[in-house]
Amino acid sequence: MDAWQQLWHLLNLLLPPLVWAGLHAALCKLLWRRQLAVGWLRLTAWCALAAGVANFVSLWWVGREGSMWTYGAVLVALALTTWLVGFRPWRRQAG
Repeated sequence: MDAWQQLWHLLNLLLPPLVWAGLHAALCKLLWRRQLAVGWLRLTAWCALAAGVANFVSLWWVGREGSMWTYGAVLVALALTTWLVGFRPWRRQAG
């Protein structure tokens, strides 16, 4: 495998979690504009980090990329990260 093929393999491994994180954060900001306690860019960064970690852990666990377990883990990581970072369940509610 030459360097170009390795680069394409790496990009194909990293791009799906990054794209899903951006789409997820944009949709969440569209739906919960007032309730989210964080901006779009920060939410995208946290979601991309969590989705990337879930992708690599699933790759290690399953042994191959692109399985349904991997994509399921990425979606769970996105939802959990949005809940923890965006809605901050530990903060006190006013009123």
